[in-house]
Amino acid sequence: MPIIGLWKRTFPTSDVYITPRLGDALAVVAAGADIVAVDATARPRPNGETLADLIAGIHQQTGKLVMADLDTYENAQLAAQAGADILGTTLYGYTGDTKDLTPPGFGLLEKLAQDFDQPLICEGGIHTPEMLQKAFRLGADSVVVGTAITGVDLLAQKFCQAIAPGCP
Repeated sequence: MPIIGLWKRTFPTSDVYITPRLGDALAVVAAGADIVAVDATARPRPNGETLADLIAGIHQQTGKLVMADLDTYENAQLAAQAGADILGTTLYGYTGDTKDLTPPGFGLLEKLAQDFDQPLICEGGIHTPEMLQKAFRLGADSVVVGTAITGVDLLAQKFCQAIAPGCP
């Protein structure tokens, strides 16, 4: 199984936080990643690097695949043009352009499946087996089920609140 690696970093000059710089990507590869996930939005990067520069650098210096974490169709176009190997709906609902939308981005996924040849990963907001099945029906090659499985603390909190409102 391939390991998709990323480095979440915040910078005061940029909203990009998923593997924002080439140096971050190189560190992710050094840690053992087979695929590097990067923020593939059009937002300015903290060091002025372009998405195309970042993807080219990862390819040239490591030979690894790049997964574009996306929020919009327009950014998918930019990422594909820049050489992204995999497209993911990861940032749908989490950027200024999509903050009023709720993941999963099924509409985005469906458009990506119709118009792009890259493998597609549906990531974000998959909470039920039915949602998983829908993502595959719409064209996902792979689906990430995160918090629904790993967020046991959140699930326990819901049960606690059901019997005792205000329960932490």
